[in-house]
Amino acid sequence: FRCFQPVLTHVQMLWELMLLGEPLVVLAPSPDVSSEMVLALTRYEPHALDHPVSSRSSPHAPRPNVVLGVTNPFFIKTLQHWPHVLRIGEPRMSGDLPKQVKLKKPSRLKTVDTKPGLYTSYTAHLHRDKALLKRLLKGVQKKRPWDMQSALLRRHLLELTQSFIIPLLTWPPSQTPPQIRPFHQEDFLQSLEHAGPQLTCILKGDWLGLYRRFFKSPHFDGWYRQRHKEMAQRLEALHLEAICEANIETWMQDKSEVEVVDLVLKLREKLVRAQSHQLPVKEVTLQRAQLYIETVIGSLPKDLQAVLCPP
Repeated sequence: FRCFQPVLTHVQMLWELMLLGEPLVVLAPSPDVSSEMVLALTRYEPHALDHPVSSRSSPHAPRPNVVLGVTNPFFIKTLQHWPHVLRIGEPRMSGDLPKQVKLKKPSRLKTVDTKPGLYTSYTAHLHRDKALLKRLLKGVQKKRPWDMQSALLRRHLLELTQSFIIPLLTWPPSQTPPQIRPFHQEDFLQSLEHAGPQLTCILKGDWLGLYRRFFKSPHFDGWYRQRHKEMAQRLEALHLEAICEANIETWMQDKSEVEVVDLVLKLREKLVRAQSHQLPVKEVTLQRAQLYIETVIGSLPKDLQAVLCPP
């Protein structure tokens, strides 16, 4: 909270920018303030530049989804083409109220004596939580401990993030395992009417617009790839568990040797993946899988057994 106090009225706007992976320059009066703000914005996300800063100073240079913390006012001119710039003033006394600064257009960010504030053309999709702001400002006036203020703010941002992400987590990824159904944005957006963030969050605003912009951001692609990977691994684990719970002797009765050998090879592949912790399965399932492999191989002719279990 100490870090965000000078820009408290912009916290929710900054949350949206971070959610969407928007590039942001933080210009602070000292390295300590700059690094604290960058850390507060990105939490534990990797923060690194893969190219020299000079290559980012050109109006034609690409702007990656990075939060860049600087202290030299020189960057006011060289990075004014960035879409979002947060200038932080000198640290305030603990009892001071943050100045209510309106958003300014990036085009006004031209001189080294530019006033503190958030310079952006971005329009927030969600309305500010005025009740939260009043509660935090009242806490400043009453000199509420910093850790309590931070807890209030952290809880608000956590609940806001959960409200946004829960509909995505509960959207059915598959109907017939182990195939995962492709994600269709419009189908998901239509589901928000009865299963959207309004069920867990009182904030009003253009939630659909925020989701549409999130889908175009690099953060969604990374989140979806990880989610897809986890779900695929889970489905594969469930498939292995289902095989291990089946009556393997009954299954083999009407199967050809080719089908039986194919089962052995697939079980071995899954077992290797599970043993290397790539699949979330229990130890008892691994033991059953190994027993099934031995049982299936034992039912095959000696020549095939020799091929599948070489000395």
